[in-house]
Amino acid sequence: MQPEWSPRITWCDLPANVRTGIEQILGGPVTEAIGQPGGFSPGTADRVRTSTGRAAFVKAVSPALNGHAPGIHRKEAAISASLPLTVPAPSLLGVFDDGAWVALVLSDVEGRHPHIPWRLEEITLVLDALLNLSQTPIPPGLRHLPRLEDELVDAFQGWTRIRGHLPPECDPWVLRNLGVLEQLADSGLKELSGESLVHTDVRADNILITRDNGAVLVDWPWASIGSGWIDGLTVLINVRVFDPHFDVDSILQSHDVFASATAPGVDAVLAGLAAYFIDAARQPPPPGLPTLREFQQRQGEAVIHWLRRRPSFPTSAGGSPL
Repeated sequence: MQPEWSPRITWCDLPANVRTGIEQILGGPVTEAIGQPGGFSPGTADRVRTSTGRAAFVKAVSPALNGHAPGIHRKEAAISASLPLTVPAPSLLGVFDDGAWVALVLSDVEGRHPHIPWRLEEITLVLDALLNLSQTPIPPGLRHLPRLEDELVDAFQGWTRIRGHLPPECDPWVLRNLGVLEQLADSGLKELSGESLVHTDVRADNILITRDNGAVLVDWPWASIGSGWIDGLTVLINVRVFDPHFDVDSILQSHDVFASATAPGVDAVLAGLAAYFIDAARQPPPPGLPTLREFQQRQGEAVIHWLRRRPSFPTSAGGSPL
């Protein structure tokens, strides 16, 4: 089942000066704009074409829609401008920023989102792309990116907050294993450490499958430096969100992107991500993002459903191979 995405404004809803600024970047007036589904931003997500036939992808937002969104767009612009050409990502063509409205103009990618439920061949395409990403040297312009283990310290402490204020309908399995989950999540932070460029938000709506069977990753504001297999794990979580019975463990054991992962390490990161999703889902929805919390709950439930069926759970710290 597809999630209910947040409602977006369209190209026609942008103020005239914003549209003019974008058209100056593109070198001509926009004559066609097609809104794209997916994601949780309330801003635009339009594939546009100018009078000269030039195609691009435009995303624009203002603080009136969500107070944090313009800053997120600015982060993405800075990261996109420094991504190596070998990274499967759209190119940044330009940025419009008047202090309130921020618009990113990106190269148009001829592609589609993966099929939902996921198909094995498309999972493999995406994991192949992530393996290449994990092996790409981080350019000097991105060496300032945060370390993933630092970014997720608070998120991985979600079980402690849940213990202090239990949800009214908490999963009985979670209650029985809360202590183990807390310990695993705490140990999971060290599993996030690494020297790879990490997207950190890889899910079906942030992936485009191209005509030549490539996988392009979009939406880069949360890029970090960390373990090269973490993005692959989040893809498998997304697979489980839409198909709880998909045998993702066989992929963990066979794809090279997970070569450095261990079973205890995977359990620990899954416990930390479940803490984040389930704790976050209890919070009020952010302005302009009314469906985000529901999707976070679905993600948390998918991780718990997977974790409780892994033969390595519960486990003590160790390094046994997958």
